[in-house]
Amino acid sequence: MTDAQPIAWNLSGFGDEIDPNPEVQVAVLQALGARFIEVRSAWGVNVVDLDDAQLAALKAILGKSGMGVSAIASPIGKVGLDGDPQDEVGRLLRVIRVAKELGTSSIRVFSLFLEGAAHDDARSAVLERMSLLAAAAADAGVTLLHENEKGIYGDTPDRVLDIVQSVGSPALRVAWDSANFVQVGVTRPHDEGYAQLRPYLDYLQVKDAVSATGEVVPAGEGDGQVADTIRALAADGYTGFASLEPHLASSHDLGGFSGAFAFGEAARAFRRMADDAGIALR
Repeated sequence: MTDAQPIAWNLSGFGDEIDPNPEVQVAVLQALGARFIEVRSAWGVNVVDLDDAQLAALKAILGKSGMGVSAIASPIGKVGLDGDPQDEVGRLLRVIRVAKELGTSSIRVFSLFLEGAAHDDARSAVLERMSLLAAAAADAGVTLLHENEKGIYGDTPDRVLDIVQSVGSPALRVAWDSANFVQVGVTRPHDEGYAQLRPYLDYLQVKDAVSATGEVVPAGEGDGQVADTIRALAADGYTGFASLEPHLASSHDLGGFSGAFAFGEAARAFRRMADDAGIALR
């Protein structure tokens, strides 16, 4: 009788949390044992704004290093409700081109900033816009991964579930972020949301947060029940990506930042948790 093979997940991370230079991003991620990168920006330029020359240069860097791309961390859906819905579809089409050039079919998206509007009042407009985005994604053969972010419609497990069930498209799936749930008052994200969202969960973003302060901390040091979630995913047979998004140093207009040292600390904290759960990170 042979020993069972360990569960293996693909380790990735937000490269621009390390450094603006994609060559540095790749070097640090590979030193931490990752073979994939999640691309949000390069040289300080967001993916939706990369010109053709920058995109070609980024593709060359990733190709030379042998680094795969787990997802495009786009800003699609990080807009208010008062704009033309087709404008965001147009931006998505540009991001889809970036995704295809870099060899991934997964694109992170959001469900629009409410900017003071009540959730119930915004629901219809949000679902209309998310349906348009999902339709464009389906036509292009890519998958949108909705991230539960602060200040958007889909901030809690119930509202994330509402979006994916109401839109009803296989091109719209869920990226799970424990820290973001904690920061909007979901005190036990795994207990309150995992079971209902698991059928739609295709991607794991790794960060944690402290309920009392909202401070983002390495996985396992906060109240996000990260260990419970990774154990449950392992038991469910999940074999996808775990993408490090530590947010340990500061934030800027492109998103959170950690720097190479803090990013490494976050990676090692998550690897310890994965080891304890019997998950091999590759």
